[in-house]
Amino acid sequence: MPVGTARTCMNGLNALSGVGLLTVPYALSEGGWVSLAAVAAACWYTGILLCRCMDADDAIRTYPDIGERAFGRTGRLLVSAFTYVELYLVATGFLILEGDNLDKLFPGARVTLGTVSLAGKRLFVVLVALVVAPTTWLRSLGVLAYVSATGVFASVVIVLSVLWAAAVDGVGFSGRGTTTPLRIAGLPTALGLYIFCYGGHPMFPTLYASMKRKSQFPKMLVICFLLCTLNYGAMAVLGYLMYGDGVLSQVTLNLPSARLSSKVAIYTTLLNPVTKYALVVTPIAAAVEERIRGAAGKGARAVSVAVRTLLVLSTVAVALALPFFADLMALVGSMLNVAVCMLLPCACYVRIFGAPSMSSVEAVAIGGILVLGSLVAVTGTYYSLMKIIHELV
Repeated sequence: MPVGTARTCMNGLNALSGVGLLTVPYALSEGGWVSLAAVAAACWYTGILLCRCMDADDAIRTYPDIGERAFGRTGRLLVSAFTYVELYLVATGFLILEGDNLDKLFPGARVTLGTVSLAGKRLFVVLVALVVAPTTWLRSLGVLAYVSATGVFASVVIVLSVLWAAAVDGVGFSGRGTTTPLRIAGLPTALGLYIFCYGGHPMFPTLYASMKRKSQFPKMLVICFLLCTLNYGAMAVLGYLMYGDGVLSQVTLNLPSARLSSKVAIYTTLLNPVTKYALVVTPIAAAVEERIRGAAGKGARAVSVAVRTLLVLSTVAVALALPFFADLMALVGSMLNVAVCMLLPCACYVRIFGAPSMSSVEAVAIGGILVLGSLVAVTGTYYSLMKIIHELV
């Protein structure tokens, strides 16, 4: 595999493998394993559809460009809104995750500066933001590929650490639960979480545009989805066998904190969002910078740093206001990811190429994805919002 393609593959793997890894055992307990396979196949296929849309016009460079090519100015605004809000909330979810796990490792931590006092999760959300802010200042995807490689490695280490906790450190595989291929009652939440796991579509056009050999993109996408699905599947089975229906929204919260394997898993979990945060906010920052490029002049670099730093600060504010990781991720998956990863790729593809040009198999596949996505969007959004409202009240 050429070096450029390998770097893009690393960024693609990092886009797909991340903090969603921690929620798949909980999603498995809620909705069964069939839903994971269905979501993986659907999201891979819609990634291919985005690639074909970009091939239709050399001027297309981003996801909003695809929306404009399909539906004009309205399509661009719609795609931009869904894409950037989704990425923004995912970045916010990273900070919530970090705060949860650091608070588990260092309970009771507190810092006081004058009249300002921060403790527990709130303290760690702020500290993590200070760490990730400099990584957002890197503008080259080639450089970010090395950061992404660290994130991909971290995802594998997390699964191995959980396996070690079960097989060696005494947790075992005695979790109680009813293993079924499909659980209808918990399906909305499960599908929302699974779709969140595979929500790399906003970054796919950027990755595709950065490749010198664009014909390698479909092959790269297959590799990324296969490897990530194997990793997700391994974690889902491990976590469920260990804790059954008692598995928490993040499996690391179940692990006994005194064990070395648990500490490795939790510390590695902390590394994953740090390596992925910059990749997620880069499309948002690039869009804002594009809007103000004319006013930046010679201070373009300073404007870029300022924009990205303000983005980090704003996600901190939201993370402190909505500290419910699993419910937020299910909401993002149901309301935004399903649109960005399922509905919009299909709609844009049909609009650009026309229904008459599609084969019967292609039409059935797209129709099935649209039906599945619509059901998840309605039911999953409702259940996720109800859970968040219940937590706030």
